[in-house]
Amino acid sequence: MTTHATTPHTARPITEPVLAELRASDDAGRRTTAVTDPEGGAPLRCCLRRSEPGERIALVSYAPLRRWAARTGAEPGAYDEQGPVFIHAQPCDGPAPGGGLAFTGAHRVLRRYSPDGRILGGRLVAPPEDLDAALSEAFTDPEVALVHVRAVEYGCFLYEVRGA
Repeated sequence: MTTHATTPHTARPITEPVLAELRASDDAGRRTTAVTDPEGGAPLRCCLRRSEPGERIALVSYAPLRRWAARTGAEPGAYDEQGPVFIHAQPCDGPAPGGGLAFTGAHRVLRRYSPDGRILGGRLVAPPEDLDAALSEAFTDPEVALVHVRAVEYGCFLYEVRGA
């Protein structure tokens, strides 16, 4: 995980109670299957780092906006989606202390969402552009409640960032 001491934003990993559910059955209702990662490099959403060769991981379907909406009462409508994420097959220590942003240094898409769960827009962030600065810009809009950071290559959800 890349951590910047001056970053005002913190990547939010999937929480342990949600991970416990996903380790049994994912958000598509499928039983979770663990595998040994032979090569490493999978972006783990539980600890916000890349997997190491030999670690036990699982690829699960995850619905981040749906779960957020269930906690907040938001109604995301058609913006509710689920997609693949990698997690450790067993509980882990979570992200390294210090917070900050993870999986930086590559093209990312920022999807902004309102408090009612509607998408407010998206933005491509391409290196060497500063991801932190792009997040600060997103949160200047008072309607933005949270931002999902996604990989460009596959559109996968990487993590959530919330306003201060």
